[in-house]
Amino acid sequence: MNNRLMGVAILLLLSVLGNAQDKFFTKSGKISFVSKGTVETITAKHKGVTCVVDSKSGAIQYAVLMKGFEFAKALMQEHFNENYVESDKYPKADFKGMVSNNSEIRYGQDGSYPAKVKGTLSLHGVTKEIEVPGTIVVNGGKPQLNASFSILLSDYHIKIPAVVKDNISNTVAITVDCALEPLKP
Repeated sequence: MNNRLMGVAILLLLSVLGNAQDKFFTKSGKISFVSKGTVETITAKHKGVTCVVDSKSGAIQYAVLMKGFEFAKALMQEHFNENYVESDKYPKADFKGMVSNNSEIRYGQDGSYPAKVKGTLSLHGVTKEIEVPGTIVVNGGKPQLNASFSILLSDYHIKIPAVVKDNISNTVAITVDCALEPLKP
């Protein structure tokens, strides 16, 4: 009787622990971007990206505070926040979507898995559907999400003044790198 009770208790514990491993999270993800103009290349990095992934459903969500981007020059950071993304008016960007090939990703098995992510990117008050290829690397039961893609600033109504159009490209290359931990219930 004690062995059966112990067996049932272990199965219940494993069931609870298994469910806790369905969702993964970080508040310290990284996103960087590069704008290669004909005169100048502008880069910025952000080390405080929030990301949540549900490994069962494939749901994925990112949130980025725009003022968290760091530039090599303080003046670039000021112009970015005041003149381009208008961080006081539009304080964050977010992505909500799904890993469309989620059934092919083995979150419980170490390895590198190609991922296809589709959803909506909201930036500067504009929401657009995007599809992004990426990679999910599982190491020790923890996924790391990596992606590189480009957006057009004009798609998000971010205007580039004529006086600096050679410095700032309309195309911005974005790189995402988020190491996730199991989300504690």
